[in-house]
Amino acid sequence: MWEIDFSISPSPTTANRNRWRRGRFLCELISQERFGKTKPNLVPRFEALSQLQEMHNMDFQKLLLDAGKALCKDEVKALAFLCTDLLGRNPASVESASDLFSRLVDQDHLCAERPHLLSELLSIINRKRLGRDLGLPDREPTIISPYSLSEDLTTSDLKDLKFLLRDQLPRRKLEENVTTLEVFLEMEHMDLINDTDLNLLEDKIRIVCPMLVENFNKFRTQQVRNDAVVSLQENQTSSGMQMSPTTNTNTVVETYAMTAGTRGICLIINNYDFTKSPTRLMKRDGTMIDKECLEKVFKWLGFEVEVQKDCTCERMLSVMKELGGRNHSQMDSLVCCILSHGQEGSVYGVDGKTVTIRKLMEPFNGLNCSSLAGKPKLFFIQACQGKNEQAAVYLEADGPVLSDAIEATHSIPADADFLLGMSTVPSFVSYREKKNGTWFIQSLCQHLVQNVPRSVDLVSILTIVNSDVSRKTDSTGVKKQMPQPAFSLTKKVVFPIPAASPPVL
Repeated sequence: MWEIDFSISPSPTTANRNRWRRGRFLCELISQERFGKTKPNLVPRFEALSQLQEMHNMDFQKLLLDAGKALCKDEVKALAFLCTDLLGRNPASVESASDLFSRLVDQDHLCAERPHLLSELLSIINRKRLGRDLGLPDREPTIISPYSLSEDLTTSDLKDLKFLLRDQLPRRKLEENVTTLEVFLEMEHMDLINDTDLNLLEDKIRIVCPMLVENFNKFRTQQVRNDAVVSLQENQTSSGMQMSPTTNTNTVVETYAMTAGTRGICLIINNYDFTKSPTRLMKRDGTMIDKECLEKVFKWLGFEVEVQKDCTCERMLSVMKELGGRNHSQMDSLVCCILSHGQEGSVYGVDGKTVTIRKLMEPFNGLNCSSLAGKPKLFFIQACQGKNEQAAVYLEADGPVLSDAIEATHSIPADADFLLGMSTVPSFVSYREKKNGTWFIQSLCQHLVQNVPRSVDLVSILTIVNSDVSRKTDSTGVKKQMPQPAFSLTKKVVFPIPAASPPVL
């Protein structure tokens, strides 16, 4: 028996409208040729549904009209600015709210079945009440834009900002009648800022209004979280590990308990002097800066910091086994930071011998250290894992030219509650500046200091570190680096906000 499915709810897109026209034609054809007068009710049913759909669309058009009437001229400009990337044209060409909404509908960004963009836009410009009055669903903002900065800058701040940008922007964009949004838009047009690089604007805002600098961390957190999670999932699907704080948007992910008097032990193994190594490894100048920064940050976070310097391969194993044999029942977690030369999923002792990262982590699995079961065990490894050549003059690579590296997922234990933060992905070296320390450790410390007071979870902080380090280059502009976190965490790691002031790095 022939059946026609009328259960589809069409959206007002060109493709769907065409599909419905074809459907009506087929209904008429089937009714006339196949069924004759045996199915006379099909076409009337279809016409009734079409009428309902048209009424639904008319209601949505009225909703857009009401929204446009409630918005002032400046608010329409703000919405147009927020939609610049969606519309692909100058927001100044948007003449009215109706014009903006029509373009969004025509490009299928907005429709009766998917009004979420309008909810989000109204939320960003602080018109949530209007959205509720219109019956729109609540929507948390996901659009990344410096719009909120424009709202917080005073007339005096804008004047100072224009002065600082006098060498970058044309004079016509520095005139008194040019708004903050227009300044930001011109910066985008000149490629001075974009959705992944707000560094120039951040530097200027730091001078004009330092209290607004924190907003940039929010932007970066939004920017990198989804992309980083996708990247981690692609790199580590074969391991079967959880690669994001949540695998189901409807599931509330718990947070590891951080209620003990001491967060835990933070062990730092700092290998500097390799002059006795038969493999001709060089001294790791700059590593002392990393050690000092890690020590300051983790003490500030409430950890008991222990430092081991210039360990041989055997000594590293011994230190790890001794630490794993302790009673950690009165502590929340464990942190181990290893600063050394490295190769293929291993790190060097100062004697030139290597030990695998997996072997260094084994003393802390559930079988060997039951007092850490169910608690986060966090490892940060600053060492090369690939074969890119060392940078010249001021930069050194933390490893020689070697064969391809083993991936981080091959190093992490199968047990739950481990996190391994590698300074670089396979096939790449990890850079260290003699006067400033390593890119990875310095970025990690800086973003812990900036984001822990905002209760940002550790995985999100590491994605920010990924974004930060990936933008760094050496003096030639050629050398690049990308860190790689891997984890089998079952909950979020959120460090309590310390009572003491953040350390100066």
